[in-house]
Amino acid sequence: QVQLVESGGGLVQAGGSLRLSCAASGSIFSINAMGWYRQAPGKQRELVAAITSGGSTNYADSVKGRFTISRDNAKNTVYLQMNSLKPEDTAVYYCNADLAPVDSYYFSDYWGQGTQVTVSS
Repeated sequence: QVQLVESGGGLVQAGGSLRLSCAASGSIFSINAMGWYRQAPGKQRELVAAITSGGSTNYADSVKGRFTISRDNAKNTVYLQMNSLKPEDTAVYYCNADLAPVDSYYFSDYWGQGTQVTVSS
């Protein structure tokens, strides 16, 4: 059973920082891209940042220069360092991974349970 478990969310004042972590566990054959999405109340889920297994990154325009995504392939873990947070960053943040479990070797999307990030003004 493959799981993605997020941690690091919370309440922070505008201008502050938070670091999110997401660890993939279980019988994993391989992981391609990993990323972070967010969903604010009444809005669609949107991509925040993604990173390939080789380290190439992609960011939403709204977070460029403030957020940094990284990963530790040995630990099957992806991180999101969020600096200069704004109230509009408030959302539930979800971890995503394109991975193949050992029992199928078929790549598909896996999601974490989500972690709340709240930025107060």
